[in-house]
Amino acid sequence: MKNLVGNNWLASSTNEIVEVRNPYNNALIDTVPNSSFDDVNEIVKLSYKAKKSWIGVSIDERCQVMLKFRDLVKKNKFELAKMLTAETGKKIIDSQNEIDSLIELTNAFVEKARHMYGNVIPDGVDKDNANTIQMTSREPIGIVAAILPYNFPVMTFAHKVPAALIMGNTVIVKPSSKAPLTITKLVYFLRFAGVPEGVIQILHGSGERAGHALAMHPDIQLITFSGSTVNGMKIMEAASKNLTRVLLELSGNDAMIVCRDADIDLAVSEAIKGRILNMGQSSSSTKRFFIHKEVKDVFIDHLLKELTKMRYGNPMEVDTDLACLIDEEAAIRVEEQVNRLVSQGAKILVGGKRQKNFYEPTVLTDVTYEMGVTTNVEILGPVIPIIEFNDINRAIEMVNASPYGLASSVFTKSIKMAFKVSKCLQTGTVIINGNTDYRSNEMAYGGWKYSGFGTEGVSSTLEQLSLVKTTVLKNIYE
Repeated sequence: MKNLVGNNWLASSTNEIVEVRNPYNNALIDTVPNSSFDDVNEIVKLSYKAKKSWIGVSIDERCQVMLKFRDLVKKNKFELAKMLTAETGKKIIDSQNEIDSLIELTNAFVEKARHMYGNVIPDGVDKDNANTIQMTSREPIGIVAAILPYNFPVMTFAHKVPAALIMGNTVIVKPSSKAPLTITKLVYFLRFAGVPEGVIQILHGSGERAGHALAMHPDIQLITFSGSTVNGMKIMEAASKNLTRVLLELSGNDAMIVCRDADIDLAVSEAIKGRILNMGQSSSSTKRFFIHKEVKDVFIDHLLKELTKMRYGNPMEVDTDLACLIDEEAAIRVEEQVNRLVSQGAKILVGGKRQKNFYEPTVLTDVTYEMGVTTNVEILGPVIPIIEFNDINRAIEMVNASPYGLASSVFTKSIKMAFKVSKCLQTGTVIINGNTDYRSNEMAYGGWKYSGFGTEGVSSTLEQLSLVKTTVLKNIYE
C-alpha cells in the first residue's frame, strides 16, 4: 500500500518501505512507505491548500459524506475485520467489534454535530454590555494530524478522524507501521465517499521519522495522538516549539481493588476480561490487582480455574480465546518484565512461558509494594500481578502512587465504600464492579497525570477538535 498524497497513491520519495507481517504466522502481508521529511512537507502543503475549500462546505454536507463512508464500512465490515486481524493478531470477534465501533461513532458524531448550538450572552447581564449581545460558534482548527497506535487502530481512528472532518478540519492520518493496512482502506473509503482531494491524506512510516516530522511542522494546528507516554512527551516537546495544540491519550497502569465484601465470581470474570482483551495490549487494561487478604486465596483459586479453560489458537477462528502479541519483540519485553519480578521475589502460579509472539496468561503472587509493577511499570501483556492488602486506605495510597492516572476500578457491595474509593482515586475514570478496560462511545475518555490530557468521546470530541469563536454585536439598540 502507498501514501495518499493529494489525489495520488505514492511511494516514499526515497522508495524505502516497511514490511507488514501477520503476527500469528509471520507471513508477509504487504509493505508501506517509510516516509521522509520531504514526504511530510508535501502532504502538509496539499492539506493547507485544501483547507479553505473544506471550511466552506456546510456541516450538513460534511455529515452526508460521513454517512456514505459509514455505509461503505458497513458493506465491507467482514473484509475489514479480517484485514485487521491479519495485521494485528487480535481475535476476529474483537476486530469485528472494533469495526462496529467505527460505524456507531460515525453515526453519533453526525448526530451530535447537527445539534451543536452556540451560546448567547444577552444584553444587560452586566453594566458594560447594556446594548451588546455576544454569540458563540464553533470553527475548524485547521490541519489535524491523527497519529494512531497498533493496538486499537480502527477504534482510535473512529474517535479522531470522522469528528475532525465533520468539524471542517483537514486531516493527515499517520497509522502505526505495525498496523497500517486497515486504516489505509478506511482512508480510501473516505475519498470514495466524497471527501475532497487533500482534505484527507495518509502518511506511512516510522514514528521516529514521519511522526516526529508532523509534530514539529509549523503548519499543523493540532496533533491528536494515542500511544505511549514516552512518545507522547516527544510529540509534545516538538509541538511546543510552534505552540501546536496536542491531545494525548497515553499509557496506563490501571488498578483493580477487590474489597473484602466483593462478589468474587464477578471480580474474577472482570479481571480476565480486563486483562486478556487484545492479550493485555491496551493502555486501559487492568494491570495491577489489589486483593484484600481475606479473599485473596478464593480469588486466586477461581482465577486459576477460569484461566485453564481458555484456548490458544488462530485469531481468525471464532472459538479462539487467546491470540498473540503484535510481534516477538513485544512478547520478549513481557517475558523480561515477568522474569524481573520473579528475581525480586514474585512467584508464578501459572503461565510464565513464551513461544515466539505468544506469551501465556500469567498469574503472579507475592508481589510487594516495592516492586516496580505496583506503581510505574506498565506490562502490555496478559500478566496478572496480585498484591495483597488489609487496609483500604493503604490500597488507595498505592494505586495513587503510580505516575499514571487513566482508569481504576473497585469491587464492593457497599455503595458507601464504592463512592469513598472513587472519590479518592486519582484517575480519569473509576469503574465500580467492573474492569478498567471500559470505554463507552459517549463518555469523555481521558487520563490524568502521565496518562495524558484532553478527552475523546461523543460528549467531548467535537469540542476538542474545534475552536470557539465569539461574535459581539455592539450598540445594537442605538
